Amino acid sequence: MAQKAIREYDAKSILAKHWDKYFPDFTYAYETVMVQNGSELTEAAKDKKWLNEKALVAKPDMLFGKRGKNDLVLFRDTKPGDVSLAKATSWIDEKSSEKQSVYFSFDGDTPTGEPSVDMLTHFIVEPFTPHEQAEEYYISATVVGDMDMLYMSAEGGMEVEEGWDDKVTEVAFAITDTEEQIASKIKANIPADVAQKDKAAYAEFAIGFFKAYRELNFAYLEINPFVMQGNKIELLDMVAKLDDTAGFMMVEEWGDIEYPTAFGMEAKSPEVEAIEEADAKTGASLKLTLLKPEARIWTMVAGGGASVVYADTIADMAGIDDLANYGEYSGGPTTGETKFYAETLLDLMTREKDPQGRGKVMIIGGAIANFTDVAKTFTGIIQAFEVYAEKMKAVDLKIYVRRGGPNYEKGLKDIKEAADRLGLYIEVYGPETHVTDIVRMALEK
Repeated sequence: MAQKAIREYDAKSILAKHWDKYFPDFTYAYETVMVQNGSELTEAAKDKKWLNEKALVAKPDMLFGKRGKNDLVLFRDTKPGDVSLAKATSWIDEKSSEKQSVYFSFDGDTPTGEPSVDMLTHFIVEPFTPHEQAEEYYISATVVGDMDMLYMSAEGGMEVEEGWDDKVTEVAFAITDTEEQIASKIKANIPADVAQKDKAAYAEFAIGFFKAYRELNFAYLEINPFVMQGNKIELLDMVAKLDDTAGFMMVEEWGDIEYPTAFGMEAKSPEVEAIEEADAKTGASLKLTLLKPEARIWTMVAGGGASVVYADTIADMAGIDDLANYGEYSGGPTTGETKFYAETLLDLMTREKDPQGRGKVMIIGGAIANFTDVAKTFTGIIQAFEVYAEKMKAVDLKIYVRRGGPNYEKGLKDIKEAADRLGLYIEVYGPETHVTDIVRMALEK
């Protein structure tokens, strides 16, 4: 399962879109907007009247927690629940105008460690929800090994993690558990300190929550806290990750989802974003991480396990500074998908020559495929070679191939003939060669 974090705004939007299916006996107003500056909030208020009429809460939506302890939640001007549209607008403009320091760990209220420093670029704005502390609850679900875990607590808010063992009830579910078994386990494990008047409603909400977590392909879903006032639910704070390997079949359910770069992290390159977009539209797996684009050794590896083996071998033999990328193509990609992936790599690796004057190296490796048609994927790589052949020669690129699996003989023959025809240096090996021997061969040359 590939877990990718999404914004709080998107998590709430997904749940709101399917609310009636999973929570038919509860209401959720879903009044929320995401903006990048005060002007956008002012513009949104023209259509969303509640922004003018209700007290507001504003906070960054950039994949980091402990926003309250970092003093990055606006919910009061002079008292809680009196933030106007004008105040929220000016606060967002103030916080987005210069870099902010964010701490990720605290000892009580005292920050520990070094902060991350970055610009705040996205904010979520919602109505302030007046409520009592006793109306706040916690719930989350995630996968642990072969089990799905549900975590429930009668206490919500910033402190629940600090008293986790005493405050949180954990329930494990096997993938084979039926809906009846899931419902029975949840009802039997509602935390004892949930208010008596809320026990039945909490159980009903938890059953719908866990079903939504599974069916909507969340890898992690947390609401901390949610407020329960009779059958009215308010989702005050959410954290979510999606199983992005399911993206190709969840287009309608998720809508237009992006996977943003977390606060303090370097922004993704357009090439990486393009691969992620292609990956989300296919049942295959296309992954790319750029480590050092100016480095001389590039990999195009079939399979997640093999990609780790090749990266480790290159780092061991040549040093991590010589490794340009990390990634994989696997799961039976089409010829077109493989061509796009190969073209992306070739474009990146041929933009500039090695600073030390050495030739560049392309490792096309993998274990023995179970069902991927090697000849079909190699056809996509050959088509990419035809586009980039002259640029490949300009950086003195040498190609080393090791592959096995269905149609591998034809695939190896085709790629060797194509490279020879295009005047490219290539060495081709089948499954009789150890999976990483081509790394040693490339470095010795």
